[in-house]
Amino acid sequence: MKLLFSVFVLIFTSLHAIAQYNYLTFTSDESGYYHIEDNAVSIVDVKTGNHKPFISSAQLTPPGSKEPLNVRSITLNNNNTQVLLFVNATRVWRYETRGDYWIYNIADHKLKRVGKGLDDRSLLFAKFSPDGKQVAYVSNNNIYSEDVFTQQRKQLTTTGNSKIINGTFDWAYEEEFFMRDGFRWSPDSRYIAYWQVDRRSIRDFYMVNNTDSQYSQIIPVEYPKAGFSPSPVKIGVVSLVNSVTRWMQFEGDPSQHYITRMEWSGLNELVVQRMDRLQQESKLIYCNTSDGGTKTFYAEFNEQWLDLYTEDPRGWKWINNGQDFLWISEKDGWKSLYKISRDGKQVTLLTPGDYDIAELAGIDETLGYAYVYASPNNPVQQYLYRVKLNSVSSKPELVRGQNLEGTHTYGISPTGKVALHKFSSHKYYPTEEWVKLPEGQVFQSNRSIEKNAVLNKNTQIEYMDIVTSDNVKLKAWINYPENFNPEKKYPIVFYVYGEPWMSTVADAFGQHENFLYAGDIRKDGYIQVGVDNRGSPSLNSSSWRKAIYKKIGQVNIRDMAMAAKEIVKMKFVDKERVAVWGWSGGGTSTLHLLFRYPEIFKTGIAIAPVTRLDFYDNIYTEKYMGLPQDNQQAYIDGSVVTYAKNLQGNLLIIHGTLDDNVHYSNTEVLLNELIKHNKVFEVMPYPNRSHSLTEGEGTFIHLRGLYTRFLNKYCKPGAL
Repeated sequence: MKLLFSVFVLIFTSLHAIAQYNYLTFTSDESGYYHIEDNAVSIVDVKTGNHKPFISSAQLTPPGSKEPLNVRSITLNNNNTQVLLFVNATRVWRYETRGDYWIYNIADHKLKRVGKGLDDRSLLFAKFSPDGKQVAYVSNNNIYSEDVFTQQRKQLTTTGNSKIINGTFDWAYEEEFFMRDGFRWSPDSRYIAYWQVDRRSIRDFYMVNNTDSQYSQIIPVEYPKAGFSPSPVKIGVVSLVNSVTRWMQFEGDPSQHYITRMEWSGLNELVVQRMDRLQQESKLIYCNTSDGGTKTFYAEFNEQWLDLYTEDPRGWKWINNGQDFLWISEKDGWKSLYKISRDGKQVTLLTPGDYDIAELAGIDETLGYAYVYASPNNPVQQYLYRVKLNSVSSKPELVRGQNLEGTHTYGISPTGKVALHKFSSHKYYPTEEWVKLPEGQVFQSNRSIEKNAVLNKNTQIEYMDIVTSDNVKLKAWINYPENFNPEKKYPIVFYVYGEPWMSTVADAFGQHENFLYAGDIRKDGYIQVGVDNRGSPSLNSSSWRKAIYKKIGQVNIRDMAMAAKEIVKMKFVDKERVAVWGWSGGGTSTLHLLFRYPEIFKTGIAIAPVTRLDFYDNIYTEKYMGLPQDNQQAYIDGSVVTYAKNLQGNLLIIHGTLDDNVHYSNTEVLLNELIKHNKVFEVMPYPNRSHSLTEGEGTFIHLRGLYTRFLNKYCKPGAL
């Protein structure tokens, strides 16, 4: 139901909803970062922008090979003498996390392959031990350690198979909790803590490949649908000495809980976040790795749902020599940053006030600052603020250099000394600069954002507040056509999403463009609109976001419809040429709007829609809707198949037949319902394509043409 594929993420996703992971690998002194380009690695000086060669293309070419390694990412060991190279990356579900690993020795320039003898492209998440003497990785659902010098390999787990997963995750955990890397080295390099996922009880959903051979091929995906219990998960700690695993002892049924975060918090201690199945209760638990004992030291409960502390699953944010940690919570009605003592007894609000933060961006313990994204005055924008770690400030401090209004993001170095500052808005093209923190001082004045920001003169975008007949104020944007004349009548195209996963209204470049339109949609005379409904993850308070609880398909759809009702009253809108489109959850919203508000919406294009709420996965659906067994009517009322009989307008449905996220069966059950009621519609199945429709030669060109022809035919372009 969610869109994460990187090709379209800027257009599809509000930057508030994007996990702000630090995508840069800094040098140890943070004076530069490593840059991979043209089959070589260089170090870029953050002050000058100069490139210094680090590993050449020749040095990346293994003996006997004519081609250098295709490096995706690098990691250095603890003393910067060896480099771990991730190469030949291939996709697992959504992300390219599996491949091969090599070690490059900086002193003698020699390359060694890691996991030699194991299947090609079978290694995941390889990483050096803290002492730099070992590399651990996952292959075929088992964990291995390997001596860096002798290359002697030891298999640490033996239970891994197609149903038992050690050190990584199943589809649902990856999709919903952003969890892929499932093991952690102990601080003394003697143990590895890891997740084990038992998916034996999870039923297979069968997808069918009908085109790649004479006979169809069944493709099973272990997929826990709403109403079915999740995979039981447990935490083990395996010794590198004897390969014996000790299991941590948690109370309660593991098939009714999720373990969403885990890190080492001491030599013989883990800290874990465990959530109940409905994600209303979060417990922080210490685990004694010597005997497996567990103790809850902090807990929260919410009658709707709790979000994860962060979308970045890497690391616990310890400060003050491990005596406190940082935590994000909505316990005060806003998304706020807290400092919590190690024993959980002292909880200090670091960002007081009636505003949301979007994410923790970085920490500078030396100067005593945490950096957060927030926008207290305008929730569609984003800025970097600093807050004091060890004293409560009544007001966060805006980092200087953010005078231009829009969306600001920062790739902050590990100790918070320098950052890559990026900016864009509906007015300005994306640009960037390197800055020194905490001041935000630009290293190169001739490369500053304010000096180099370029206005986008080829667009006319207006942000506005829409007050609906329900007295709900909603944020919206309108992208006017070229040579707009308010005395004429124009067709209007609404882009929608509507669900808690993302918003469609953010002041960032590309948020207002229709990438599926084959041509210039503004020149062809279309007005484009986006509206943020209640339930979207905007920085509008917890009550705003959680108004959708157990009401997906109700609150969100009415908000969008009532906003559209006000917008189409504008004198320059042609009420007979009103279209709506969306992808994934947006495809679902498109169908709801077309079926239930035909007096407003005349044409709809729905891509990869969820048509029955109980057809989607349990982690996402049960979080926002509760169990279908307990809330059956809400599931019926929120599903578009319930309203298919009301179709009056023009409908195009597009779906990939090998969509492992929103299964093609969603479209098939809708087609049956439309056929039952003798409705006229069009449908385009893309054989063997996934949720992103990126596979297959010519797919994107075909998709754009299909989309554009349908829109032009039923919502004719141009002013009247």
